[in-house]
Amino acid sequence: MSNEVRIVRLEPMKVAAALGFGPEPEALAWEALTHWAASEGLRLNEHRLFGFNNPSPTPGSPNYGYEQWLVLKERAIGSAEVQIKDVAGGLYAVMRCHGTPNPEIWQDLVRWREASPYRGAAHQWLEELVTPDLLGQWDQVMFDLYLPIAE
Repeated sequence: MSNEVRIVRLEPMKVAAALGFGPEPEALAWEALTHWAASEGLRLNEHRLFGFNNPSPTPGSPNYGYEQWLVLKERAIGSAEVQIKDVAGGLYAVMRCHGTPNPEIWQDLVRWREASPYRGAAHQWLEELVTPDLLGQWDQVMFDLYLPIAE
């Protein structure tokens, strides 16, 4: 992990969104999104890919949700498993993560924000898969973690 933090403004975007729920919801969300993308003729490595817990884990339950987004470059039609959504974007503190994101890496980013002139904001926390060609090789992938901030 690099401790370098960049400030990034995400512009509003249209996304295809898939939701997984269970003890390993990331795989379910990825499967739904990749199946839909293939049926639409979309290649994952040609689009930005974001994800986040939805709903977050709760104590005492192995189940939680994960929502996966594919940023669309053109109009698309959703399916029973994939919704098309408009996302507002926002200002973020961004840190690169080598391997699968974990709570300790997120805590590093939160500590950075607490020591910075920025304050927390209410828009969505995000994990962007930077290396979609390595999807499934979780020890080799890279993510950018997006922590919402305000000036």
